Amino acid sequence: MLGLLFLCVVVIWGTTWFAIHVQVGVTVPGTAIFWRFLIASAAMGAWLFLSGRLRPVAWRTHLWLAPMGACMFSCNFLAIYASETYLASGTVSVIFSVATLFNTLNQWLFFRLRPSARSLAGGCIAIGGVACLTGLGGVGGISQTGAALALTGTFLFSCGNILSRRVAMAGVDLPNAVFRGMLWGCVVLGLSQVIRGESLAGSTEPAWIAALLYLALPGSVVAFLAYLHLVHRIGADRAAYTTILSPVVALLISILFEGTQWTSGMTLGVGLVLLGNLVTFARMDPENFRSFLQKRTKKL
Repeated sequence: MLGLLFLCVVVIWGTTWFAIHVQVGVTVPGTAIFWRFLIASAAMGAWLFLSGRLRPVAWRTHLWLAPMGACMFSCNFLAIYASETYLASGTVSVIFSVATLFNTLNQWLFFRLRPSARSLAGGCIAIGGVACLTGLGGVGGISQTGAALALTGTFLFSCGNILSRRVAMAGVDLPNAVFRGMLWGCVVLGLSQVIRGESLAGSTEPAWIAALLYLALPGSVVAFLAYLHLVHRIGADRAAYTTILSPVVALLISILFEGTQWTSGMTLGVGLVLLGNLVTFARMDPENFRSFLQKRTKKL
């Protein structure tokens, strides 16, 4: 059962990037994102209500929920959608995985939580990977504009994670916080669209609608709830391996359906980013490691 949940999260999150690619260029990004999280928040709210888990939230807490929603469910995706006009969806997913590095730095900056040597080492490796991806080492790379937009969206998402810690300190559980955050994201996007005179009317193209429903329901609700269950059952450190494996799925889809042409710099960069995440998350109990070596030695 746990293996199935793990696979579910990896596959769904790995395929959402291509679903975003399908929507890019059909409508303005704000419209697609608005409808995605309006549908997702309605589904999340219905689940919370029917399961008896919907909880009231103090109005003061919305002072944190509003910017959290803007960072995690609106502004960050505006940058991500824009980046996919320059980059393959799989490449964007790899860059997005450096959110772990931004989380480490932001926790250090705002909560004085000193990062471990492993986190710093993993972060440095990942930074080197992004540098290779953008061709800074003299090898062929990707659009630097696209990479900058993807990094901007990733940083905003990380800021939303930091704000979610402040919401949790106010006593709001994660599902209720996400539900309200999604609603605030819709408010921010809706007001932005109206102020700029852009329509909120979506597309009637079947592919756009299918991508919308996939992003809103499996991508934003089902996979999220499955991930929370994994965190509860196997711990946050092991569940975090989904963020390492899902970009691999996204990359494979880019190669198969987007005709992604790889350069040596991109190959090296992707490998370093994934390795950096692996170094950050991998944990081995020294005692268990010694026991493992002893058993292997006896067999030999």
